[in-house]
Amino acid sequence: MISEPEFVGTVEFDDPEVLTETPPPRPPRSRRPWLWALGGAVLASAVWGGGLYAYGQKKDPGPDLGGYKPVEEFCKVAELKGLAGALGKRIDAGFGPSLDEPAISESSCQITFGSAEAGPSVSVTYTLHKVTDPGPEFAARTQQHGVLQKVEGVGEQAFFDDESGQGGRLRVLDGQAEFDFQVYAQGGYEVDGKLIEPPPVDLSGIDVPMTQDALALMQALKK
Repeated sequence: MISEPEFVGTVEFDDPEVLTETPPPRPPRSRRPWLWALGGAVLASAVWGGGLYAYGQKKDPGPDLGGYKPVEEFCKVAELKGLAGALGKRIDAGFGPSLDEPAISESSCQITFGSAEAGPSVSVTYTLHKVTDPGPEFAARTQQHGVLQKVEGVGEQAFFDDESGQGGRLRVLDGQAEFDFQVYAQGGYEVDGKLIEPPPVDLSGIDVPMTQDALALMQALKK
């Protein structure tokens, strides 16, 4: 008679697998990845749009004014020492209108030299273009006024006209700044019904002191 085999030791065996028709539970699904991708794209678009809007809101600094700026007491800045030496003592402080707008500023001054009744007068206009470039139009506009003689060494462009010996006009462009100097003799005037003719003034060579004063004024306005 064959007996059952003896088991040596106390070795334990795992429980046998139990077969069942019920499948094991599936791992949880992630929450619709396409929604996360869409949300990220919307967020990136919003950030980009916000950055573009902020960039568009930045203020345009405009052209380089080269140190020029608007000035209130322009007649004090325009000393015109060169013209005073040629025409006689400056007899008044000068006067003239001024304009200061976002796109342009302009100051002018009219001064009499020598004699209040008969002395020559000088007008100076300083225009600062804050937005547009006056360079392309400067020469054409200057020639329109008959100022044709080119002057070297004053600003970027400069032209002079002696006005047939009856005066002088100097126009200068330096970057965004434009200058217009005019010298003219006093005409006849009437006193108690009598016409008074002032003595003639020699304005030959007036371009030299005008050029000196232009250079001095340009330097003073940049301080």
